[in-house]
Amino acid sequence: MGLKAQPNNNVAKGQVTGKVTDAVTKLPIDYATVSIFKDGNPSPFNGVVSDPKGNFTIGNLPAGDYRIAVDFIGYQKKSIDHVIINKTNLDVSLGTISITPVQSQLKTVEIVGKAPVVENKIDKMVYNVANDLTSQGGSASDVLQKVPQVTVDIDGNVELQGNANIRFLINGKPSSIFGASLADALQSIPASQIKSIEVITSPGAKYDANGTGGIINIILKDSKVQGVNGSVNLSAGTRRENGSFNLNVRKGNFGVNAFFSGGEQINSTTINTNDRTSLNPTNNTSTRLFQQGNSAFTRGGYQSGISFNWSITKKDELTVSGGFNHFVNHNSGPTNQNQTTYDANKNVLADTMSLRNSDSRFSGRYYDYSVSYKKTFAKENQELDILYTSSYGNNQSNFFQQQDYLTAGIPSIGSKSNNPGRDHETDISIDYTQPVTKGFTIETGAKTVLENINNTVVTDTLSNASGTFVPNPSQTYGFNYSRKVFAYYLSATFSLFNDFIDGKAGLRDEYTTTTADFPGTKIPSYNILAPSTVLSHKIDETQSFKLSYTYRIERPDYGDLNPFENVSDPHNISRGNPNLKPEIGHNYEFGYNKTFAKGSNIYIGAFYRYNTNDIQSYTTPYDTLTVGGHTYTNVFLNQRYNIGTETTEGLSLFGSVPVTDKLNLRSNMMFGDRITTNPGNPTVSGVTYRINLNATYQFPHDLTAEVFGNYNSSQRTIQGTRPIFAFYNMAVRKQFWNKKASIGLTATDPFTPYINQRTTTFGPDFNQSNLRQVPFRSFGITLSYKFGKLEFKKEKEKDDNNNNNDNAPPDNGGGK
Repeated sequence: MGLKAQPNNNVAKGQVTGKVTDAVTKLPIDYATVSIFKDGNPSPFNGVVSDPKGNFTIGNLPAGDYRIAVDFIGYQKKSIDHVIINKTNLDVSLGTISITPVQSQLKTVEIVGKAPVVENKIDKMVYNVANDLTSQGGSASDVLQKVPQVTVDIDGNVELQGNANIRFLINGKPSSIFGASLADALQSIPASQIKSIEVITSPGAKYDANGTGGIINIILKDSKVQGVNGSVNLSAGTRRENGSFNLNVRKGNFGVNAFFSGGEQINSTTINTNDRTSLNPTNNTSTRLFQQGNSAFTRGGYQSGISFNWSITKKDELTVSGGFNHFVNHNSGPTNQNQTTYDANKNVLADTMSLRNSDSRFSGRYYDYSVSYKKTFAKENQELDILYTSSYGNNQSNFFQQQDYLTAGIPSIGSKSNNPGRDHETDISIDYTQPVTKGFTIETGAKTVLENINNTVVTDTLSNASGTFVPNPSQTYGFNYSRKVFAYYLSATFSLFNDFIDGKAGLRDEYTTTTADFPGTKIPSYNILAPSTVLSHKIDETQSFKLSYTYRIERPDYGDLNPFENVSDPHNISRGNPNLKPEIGHNYEFGYNKTFAKGSNIYIGAFYRYNTNDIQSYTTPYDTLTVGGHTYTNVFLNQRYNIGTETTEGLSLFGSVPVTDKLNLRSNMMFGDRITTNPGNPTVSGVTYRINLNATYQFPHDLTAEVFGNYNSSQRTIQGTRPIFAFYNMAVRKQFWNKKASIGLTATDPFTPYINQRTTTFGPDFNQSNLRQVPFRSFGITLSYKFGKLEFKKEKEKDDNNNNNDNAPPDNGGGK
């Protein structure tokens, strides 16, 4: 007999929990659709999707008699009738719900449930990419522009809550592709290959302490569905072309996932104008350098990977995966230069005109391997994880530059360089989780990171005597760099005050030792203790808040430490600083999440970050600078230093509103102030904000349209300003063939040929203004097709390595 809910806000609300598993493999099923019906009503009034461990919770339920339906592609739908909620039975656990694979064609199956675009969890936010129309045909950089708390500039540089020191992972694992060029790596990953992006602003003790900004984890698509299925995605456009192919095969306890993807940024020409004035207080003269030119740029790359998953027993799972990544870029173009020197009365002392031609190329090949083993036990959520990953990189960079003077009597100067390099990183980790009581769980583990880099730079300079390029021993060098990190952590998950507070606290110990054969350089070893804690309170089933603190570091990498000069542009030379210390970050965050009856959701987060030994780039002007026996004039030297301290405080807002059942609006906003103190220099405060708006409308006949607009404000830095970046996208997508196929059209800034990027740099004796006119307008078309056949019948259970004698209950905590 059912109980009807009373219209009294003081009546306690109930909840239904459970776990969805495969009846054959006993593995949990994520993204299964769980719907709840009122007794006698054929339409559901609420529903959720299961999490990666198959668990689900439907809360805020008034008293009543309900029916629960569980459904997932390729499985028989299962219903549970007469689930009773009343004042004496508010928390109903359905336990493990096993659903059975069926023999069917993919075209006959329709997925009703969808994961929300943004999911807010206790330690991270998850952005689900499936319904992101304006990023279709784009890359990971385009997707990141939509992710809450993340900012991406026009060159692909990424910040998380205003901090660029981010630890990037792929499927939870490090990859060497992020080491050489983050922007190239992100551009090489097609958006069609991404399942979701996790933003972890408050990493716990289990995560590496490196990255003061936090962690971004890119989850690539895979499938645990029984059968053979996959997808093909192709796109073509005026600015970018890419494609991807996925194949997933799973039979019983064994599965294979394979993919190939690639893309190319079509040749585009950026117009550059640079105007700078520097003063020489020694002789009271000033020099103006005016540069105007253009650069043609192309970028491309591809990825491939395969993974094998074997559920050896119900409680033992082995996964082996490998991948290959390759990307290249090429940048070339002429620059007209006019350098004029004035005396104190502004009389011209010298006027020199020249033409500089430059060409730079980069190519990288990267191999990733991993082996993981997961052991689960009879006790729910007790598990052991062992992971071995190894990543190899081979890269090659080259540059050429030559300045020919139009002023008589001045010989040409030039240089070219060949820079091969290799890097190898191995990570070995072991993690163990032990539930102690219902509300208390302990996690512990250890990790070793071994990184080795070999780099060689061979430079030739233009000889005035022969007119040819000859070897320059003073600018030729090689070095070996090695870093080892040894870590151990202990953390606990707990509930306090009768589940009023849920929390997680831990401590991570990391010891780092670094060696490099830079001349006269010894890099000291150091040990850090990194505490972290996060507390959350569920006010009711619709709202919660969290408070967190994490201790993070930013280790200077080999590029930051390398003391050898890069002279690919004789007027703008850069070098590393082997004396850099690790940057220390103290990160505090408060977040509030609220969901509403019709599906609206808001998240408000306040953050405060305090960094010491803050690592930032600093520009110093030189009238003349001697590098490797050659003297260059009117040089800006760029080098990284431990500036002092940096304080960042800000507010992050996310909202999603289903205005109607057809129209949905989403918005991400972030407001922050970065305050930098540099001893002996004025304190700099740089206010910044980022606002975007996304509108999606569902037309009849499976036609969807989307509009996205983004605005990143300018920001003051310690020596200048960063440019504004604003753009908008429009897209439509039509699905057909029972939603197996789709075609989409996209347009970016269709009425604006260029985006203007104005940057300033200044100091006591110099002032520089730079304008880049970047071609950003693009039009594109995308095609996608899903294929598959789900052809597995429920087979007679095998011994499963003698598991028929195992009387333990079905696996409740294993991975997929």
